[in-house]
This record gives sequence, C-alpha cells and structure tokens, in this order.
Amino acid sequence: MDPRIREHAETVVDHSTSVEAGDNVVISAPSAAEDLAVALHEVVGDRGATPVHLANDGRAQRAYLRAVDDENLETPTHVEALYEESDVLIRVRAEANASEQSDVSPETQAAHSRARQPVQEVALSKRWCLTQFPSQANAQLAEMSTEGYENFVWDAINKDWAAQREHQSRMVDVLDPASEVRIKSGDTTDVTMSVDGMKTLNDYAEKNLPGGEVFTAPVVDSVEGEVLFDMPLYHQGREITDAHLVFEDGEVVEHAAADNEGLLTEVLNTDPGASRLGELGIGMNRDIDQFTYNMLFDEKMGDTVHMAVGRAYDECVGENREANESAVHVDMIVDMAEESFIEVDGKTVQRNGTFRFEDGFEA
Repeated sequence: MDPRIREHAETVVDHSTSVEAGDNVVISAPSAAEDLAVALHEVVGDRGATPVHLANDGRAQRAYLRAVDDENLETPTHVEALYEESDVLIRVRAEANASEQSDVSPETQAAHSRARQPVQEVALSKRWCLTQFPSQANAQLAEMSTEGYENFVWDAINKDWAAQREHQSRMVDVLDPASEVRIKSGDTTDVTMSVDGMKTLNDYAEKNLPGGEVFTAPVVDSVEGEVLFDMPLYHQGREITDAHLVFEDGEVVEHAAADNEGLLTEVLNTDPGASRLGELGIGMNRDIDQFTYNMLFDEKMGDTVHMAVGRAYDECVGENREANESAVHVDMIVDMAEESFIEVDGKTVQRNGTFRFEDGFEA
C-alpha cells in the first residue's frame, strides 16, 4: 500500500476527527476507495475505537433512486439512529463512474435531499470529516493521469495544517469583525452582502480534507447584486456551466446557465432556503492549483471565492442571527485571478487573487 494512504488515514483520524479510545466510528467509503477504508480501519483500531463500515456505492444509489417513487422517499430513520449512536462520521468520496447518477431526474434528487435532511442534521452535530480518495474516474474527470491525480490529491491533503491555519488566520482577522463584503469580478459579478454578527471560520482540514478556506454565512436577506459563477459545477453527474444568479433582498430572483439550467432550477426550487445564500467562502490553499471538477478541492483554490445556495452552517451563525435553513448546500465558484477584488467594509483586501498580507498586493 502506498504509504501516503496511511498518512491520509492518520490525518483523518488524528487531525480532522480526533478519534479516541471508546469512540463509535462510521466509515462510509465506496469500493473504489478500499485501500483508504482498510487504512482507516487500521488506524481506528490502533486508537481503541470501534468502526462500522457503510458501502457508499454510486451504482446502488442510482438503482434505488431510479426505482423508487418520489412520493415514497422517506427519512431513513435507521441511518439516523446509527448516526445518533456514533461519535465520529468519516465519509470518503471516490468515483468508479463520475456520471453514475446523471440519468436520475433532478426532481428525484431534490426529493431525496429533502428526505435525508434530518439525517444530515444529526451528521453535522457529530465530529465528521469528508475526504477524497484518488480514484481513476476522478482522475479522468480532472483530465489528469492516475499518477498525476494521486500526487495532486495527496499534496493537497498531506501537508502542514498548522502553517495553513496560521496563513488563513490573517483573513479571519479581517472578515470576522466585518459588516459588509463586496465581491467584484469583471463586468459579470458585483454582489454585496452583510456578514454583521456572523462568525468566520478557519478551515484547516478539521471537517473537509483537504481544507484551505475561510468561510462565513451572509445575513439572510442582505445579498444584493449579480454573480456569474464562471467555473463549472459538477453536480449529480451533470455539468452546470456559467450559472448566473441575480439577488434582491437576499433571494435569487433571476437565474440562468449555459448548460443544465434545468438542474440549477431544481436545486433552487428544493425548498425556500435553497434560493438564498448560506455561505461565502474564500479559497486559500495554494497547493490546489488547478480545476478538477471536484468541489471538495476546487472551492479551496487560491484566487477564487465560492458561494453556496442553501443551508448555512450553524457554527457560522451568530447569536440573534437567523440561519438559512435548507436540505441542500450547493457551492459555486468565481475565478478572482483577474479584474477582480474583494472589499471588506469599503477596504480592498484582495485584488486579482492576491491578499493584502501577501507579497505583490496592489491596493
């Protein structure tokens, strides 16, 4: 086994989820990630915890969603009960076929998200980590060789997270006490939002591995303007390109996309909260230096910001502030490398991808 797989497993168990003796751990991993699942079981055993393994298989999920009537989609309370009795949840992504669910209707996917929302609520209350194993299908999606993609994934994951935390803390210091943020990119994106009273979090691979972003939640009704998400979104086995959203009083009032606009429409129509922003994130992981059609990595890229329609993370919501509730949380990315800036309370803190605390920043 590649020693980087063991290192990956140790990072998940020790850094991201802090597994301790006596913990009940759920490891969810597809067959394409068998080597990482084995390594995770070894490390969990070394720490004196007790694992249970769920096979997160895309083909089986597709078969179920194509067979079931949307009206019969109910909350899987047995899974909810398992999560309730668990201390740590580890979920591994690795595709055997990245387009496996492309022929499941967007309406069914939305209904499935709504049915699983109570399970998701329980999951987010636990110590959890979502990570990626470098499968061949994901390498193909990224248009990389198998070896090249393996190097890319493990370079982004097996790194000095204490140093990354320190680098990102400077942006947290800027954003956490702020009131208003403006994102401007070319002639296609100009959006403002209030973050007053919200909390800014430093993602250094505690829940997402890799980490590498600073993120917060907008005040629900504060988002105004338009955004062109000029980097593609690969969602439910389909590619959405050039998603364009127009916001008034925090709500999407117009939307369009060059490809798969219908899928974008179904996401926004999932529930009332799905047409509002739940997250503003700023990518800061310089080891993620190319687009791979994998949001777990792409949203962390330097020179990008991302915004998520749907659920806001509770940790970002300050006291006496409303949390945006939704069954979905769908991130979309804006390239900030050129003709772009981020303003915080009227002061430019990033221009053309360079932060004001980095060399080469131009005010």
